[in-house]
Amino acid sequence: MAINIKQLLAGARGENYDLHEKHVNPRFVKTLNTIGFDKCYTRAEGQYLWDINGQRYLDMLAGYGVFNVGRNNPEIRQTLIDFMEADYPSLVQLDAPLLSGLLAKELKQRMPNDLDYVYFTNSGTEGVETAIKFARCATKRSGIIHAKKSFHGLSNGSLSINGDETFREGFGPLLPDCVQVPFGDIEALEKALSRNDIAAFIVEPIQGKGVNIPPAGYLKQAQELCHLHKTLFIVDEIQSGMGRTGKFLAIEHENDIDPDMVILSKSLSGGFIPVGAVLTRKWIYNKVFSSMDRSVVHSSTFGQGNLAMAAGLASLDYIDEHKLMENATAMGNLLGNQLSELKDSYEFIKDIRWRGLMLAIEFGSPKSLKLKAAWALAHKLNKSLFPQAVTIPLLQDHNVLTQVAGHNVDIIKLIPPLMIDKTDVDYFVSSFKAVMESLHKFPGPCWEVISRIGKSSFPNSPDINHTFPTESNV
Repeated sequence: MAINIKQLLAGARGENYDLHEKHVNPRFVKTLNTIGFDKCYTRAEGQYLWDINGQRYLDMLAGYGVFNVGRNNPEIRQTLIDFMEADYPSLVQLDAPLLSGLLAKELKQRMPNDLDYVYFTNSGTEGVETAIKFARCATKRSGIIHAKKSFHGLSNGSLSINGDETFREGFGPLLPDCVQVPFGDIEALEKALSRNDIAAFIVEPIQGKGVNIPPAGYLKQAQELCHLHKTLFIVDEIQSGMGRTGKFLAIEHENDIDPDMVILSKSLSGGFIPVGAVLTRKWIYNKVFSSMDRSVVHSSTFGQGNLAMAAGLASLDYIDEHKLMENATAMGNLLGNQLSELKDSYEFIKDIRWRGLMLAIEFGSPKSLKLKAAWALAHKLNKSLFPQAVTIPLLQDHNVLTQVAGHNVDIIKLIPPLMIDKTDVDYFVSSFKAVMESLHKFPGPCWEVISRIGKSSFPNSPDINHTFPTESNV
């Protein structure tokens, strides 16, 4: 008898954190408990989540950008149901699957340049591993250049080109001949390329960790330098692609970008099935798969699974049919402009930047002495602590799910499902404004959050509410 999944969910309702503490990741459970993110979500639809108590939440995180087409998208789900009811074979392995051919054709048509072949993977990091292997094989060089603050995944090869040392610590030695350059610094890139031993430069058109947007013309210049030095130009569109920025690829915000490889994943299947894709040129592919003996020299068991391919086709169709890229542009501009209007009213807001629905709210040291001292003390406790004083009350007081955009940054990233509407934008802005009002008052609830987390995570740190200088002694 088949397992009754609904009965299983109902029977274990609310046991999420006990089970994870015992069997999965107790440290992560402690982290979620500490910051108050220990919710038990039981339903999801579009841009919303519901918890065990029936409370609705606005999801401005979208599973790290997996749910561009929204959670539990009904049209993609129906496609998968229809496919399973067809009893169609999958993963025969010694065949040429129909659906992967159809999905490859659709992806190629959406590229801004001519790319010839598509290699399917299970994830973004596996796509990056594929790109590294293809680049080294095609060029017979070993060097890979990546950018500071880059994030390309956490498997061994992609970790070697991760620009955040926090993720790399303890896992070395990693791949040799990986070179890091500052993001957006064309002179540093040229110097690194001049070694003439570089197989590829891999870059996010917009960096996920911080939503860092490069200077105008940077990608075009980087591409030209790569071609000059016979180095492959690879763009990682794992988070910025699939319509996230208002274009199918973020590189389309610049003219005449002609990458040698494009890596996609995250929202390619609408969040239903893990899947990724690497699009590349014919000559590169032919260097890797150079003979019949080498026709499967690089492969992935689940890479062309038909459920993933069906979901990918349905996801592309949904983005087109429901004009999600146009909505990403409109709602991104509405949200970005409304947030920008708050900069003059709240000292902590340093910058608002966005492309479509990939937005960053960056905080900085305020001007007034009282708040400046509070800022300094919060950062003395921990460099990543301050933005939690925004994300936590957004969730606890306003039912809005957001994330801090990396380690040691004062940035909140917003990457909601692409179907959010004006009501969602207005609600987020009003909620964020209320948190800002509280944060600009000391002492207050937001500073109590910082103090509580600081004492819990760093027991030898000072209590911010006790050590903060009062108005009388500033």
